Amino acid sequence: MPAGLMLIAYDGSDDAKRAVEYAGRFIASDRAVVVTVWEPMARQAARMSGISGVMQPEWVPDEETEDIALTDAKVTNAEGTELAEAVGLITEGRCIECSTTIWAAIVETADELAVDIIVAGTRGTTGLRSLLQSSVADHVLRHSHRPVLIVPPGK
Repeated sequence: MPAGLMLIAYDGSDDAKRAVEYAGRFIASDRAVVVTVWEPMARQAARMSGISGVMQPEWVPDEETEDIALTDAKVTNAEGTELAEAVGLITEGRCIECSTTIWAAIVETADELAVDIIVAGTRGTTGLRSLLQSSVADHVLRHSHRPVLIVPPGK
């Protein structure tokens, strides 16, 4: 029996491309939503200046110009949607603005859409590096109440 709706988290990485390939190969689905999470440049700048301890200059984005981070997210999302369609999935793309963390945006979107499964790639870090830099996929797995397919990196 095919799943009704699949969410594919897509960031343009090789690991995300591999996850799309495996989703198309192993999951029968009526529909897939390819989600790319983005963070506005003003918020990125504020976060980075807070980490560095440097005072951030007052910067207000131009209301008439699209945020460059959103523009990049749209390009990345279109690529993911094309890849999903190439492996036989009926897809739609969505760019989701991140207000807290990327994993939380994915989980919240999955809940909002009532998806049947979440698909994500992972970088497959282990040891000390995994303790210092936990993966988005790991957080999605631990915090979602839905089935999650995590596709590890290739060799």
